Amino acid sequence: MKNRTNVRWLTQLALLVAILLVLNYTPLGYLQIGPLSASLLTVPVAIGAMTMGPTAGAILGAVFGATSFIQAVEGKSAMSAALFSASPLGTFVVCVVARVLMGLCAAWIFRALRKVLPKQEKFCCFAGALATPVLNTVFFMGFLVLLFYNIDYVQNLAQTLGADNIFMFIVLCVGVQAVVEWVICCLVAGAVTLPVRKFLKLN
Repeated sequence: MKNRTNVRWLTQLALLVAILLVLNYTPLGYLQIGPLSASLLTVPVAIGAMTMGPTAGAILGAVFGATSFIQAVEGKSAMSAALFSASPLGTFVVCVVARVLMGLCAAWIFRALRKVLPKQEKFCCFAGALATPVLNTVFFMGFLVLLFYNIDYVQNLAQTLGADNIFMFIVLCVGVQAVVEWVICCLVAGAVTLPVRKFLKLN
């Protein structure tokens, strides 16, 4: 019975990893809303964290972060290239460690909500789904400011945005796009997680 459970867990994890990689390396991972491009990459992480627990959340977060780090190494964007040039280790923390913490903490938050509100499964699923992209933003921006705020590229970006302090820099840098991503992940991951948990008899 235990072996069957382990196989099922690994199969589910492999499926979510595959979905995450497909979303990352194809246009399917980004939803164009007017001038904004909202990322869907936190959706598989949220689903895994809420249906499989903290370990799966951390692994999926690590995969998400690894793809970001690889893109930074390849210099896919001006910011990632600037960060990697300034500190490869710091870039690893911003890209990978932040995403591992996101998946881990999202699972813990969901478990805490389920314990406090055992009869509110629907609310817990959507709240956990919302927590995941919010945590992604908090950890990513937190490490970015902590490790890279004083480098020339970030200082020039802050001046371009008109940010007088760190708080304003974070708000202006996050912008409407992050809020759109939060809403999308909340709706999509919450709507998927609820029936999956019922099917797996996790309620």
